[in-house]
Amino acid sequence: MQIAIVLYDRFTALDAVGPYETLGRLPDSETVFVAERTGPVRTDTGNLALTADRTLADVPRPDILVVPGGPGQTPQMENEVLLDWLRTADATSTWTTSVCTGSLLLAAAGLLDGRRATSHWLALDFLKRFGARPTGERVVFDGKYVTAAGVSSGIDMGLTLLGRIAGDDHAQAVQLLTEYDPQPPYDAGSPQKAPAHLVEEFRSNSRFILTQERSR
Repeated sequence: MQIAIVLYDRFTALDAVGPYETLGRLPDSETVFVAERTGPVRTDTGNLALTADRTLADVPRPDILVVPGGPGQTPQMENEVLLDWLRTADATSTWTTSVCTGSLLLAAAGLLDGRRATSHWLALDFLKRFGARPTGERVVFDGKYVTAAGVSSGIDMGLTLLGRIAGDDHAQAVQLLTEYDPQPPYDAGSPQKAPAHLVEEFRSNSRFILTQERSR
């Protein structure tokens, strides 16, 4: 089974690495990082790069497709090379997945029309523009489409899908060996729990809100 994780300039590292460290533990599988061109692809901080060993054209029929999000997702929304590849890969994939705003790329490719999906909390309403049905759940299954909420939820998505494919014991073994046992120092991981002033600050400065205002 081939797992293809898409890279593009200014993706968020954990969006890709979370599924890589969990779903990538699928037995008898190959995980490949793909991009338009081979070579290093910089994350949103600019301080880290992952290497794409294959081009999109090299991997036309992955069994599992993983699309990370990040600030770089916005310009990719009009990248027909990537969007066409997503449509082509999805036509034969067993599972098509995303993390964070990666779901907006799936939606822009027309793959989430009428489907339940999630994304980063700041981007949820944006999904509606592309015909998706946004939900605030952390991991959402709709047929073969699996979308995860913001950044860290890619770990949950990877483990959940791993359990579906390889069984609960294998997924629990991966969780144990990675010692994924969240005990955060703050209970501020969602807009429902975080201090209101922080939620408002991020909402007012969100690239999605700014995009909506410019389009009015």
